[in-house]
Amino acid sequence: MEKRSLGDGGPELPVVGMGTWRTFDMLGGASRDVVDAALDAGVELLDSSPMYGSAEELLGDALKGRRDDAFVATKIWTHSADEGRHQAERALRWLGGHIDLYQVHNLVAWREQLALIEALRDEGLVRYTGATHYSPSAFSELADVMRTGRVDAVQIPYNPRERAVERQILPLAADMGIGVVVMRPFGEGGLLWDAPGQSELEPLREFGVETWPQALLKWIFSDERVTVAIPATSKPERMRENAAAGEPPWFGPEERALVERLATR
Repeated sequence: MEKRSLGDGGPELPVVGMGTWRTFDMLGGASRDVVDAALDAGVELLDSSPMYGSAEELLGDALKGRRDDAFVATKIWTHSADEGRHQAERALRWLGGHIDLYQVHNLVAWREQLALIEALRDEGLVRYTGATHYSPSAFSELADVMRTGRVDAVQIPYNPRERAVERQILPLAADMGIGVVVMRPFGEGGLLWDAPGQSELEPLREFGVETWPQALLKWIFSDERVTVAIPATSKPERMRENAAAGEPPWFGPEERALVERLATR
């Protein structure tokens, strides 16, 4: 699987990661099977948040004995300074005593929470800092946070139907050497509901595409400003299918345009 740097001076990570939103909170003990499938397929970045119910704790349980194989990203999500500290204490306890990428979720109280994350980094408990947002209405503020030079990575939505990040966030990330983690690569599942037929995917076969989800992921990875995408799944076989999309070759302009037409028809 191809690896890309998480910003200037950051680690090299496989382009396929895994999210836990709307999956791990429902999986319970079965989350171990998905994590094992991900790690065995070469996936490293596993992302969670206290916003996702019990997903953080379940991810920690699923990583027991394999924590060093993973690059764990999670978030702080609260307006309260006290609750931010409590969230960090719980996350560190569940996730092996350190967090690889700690992000301010949806820019909530980002000044206070980013200061906390930086303090944890200075203590050696966090490796990299980040910020996230899902809404184009907040991208101007996210860009302001990026320009402070205090975040190593941003997490944003990007897929053929959600391309607002192309206007400001992706160019700025490239200019500043900031890593880009892509959430919602399948548009919260909406892009999968009316999948193209196999004949429509035929022009993409030479790029290693066998399924529509792989085509969507390859569309994302063909933008070299992207570091890693984090599709969520509850099925080990789907995790392996996603991981296979992390192998080049990548699409050119014609192939990307084809995926865009199929996704937005």
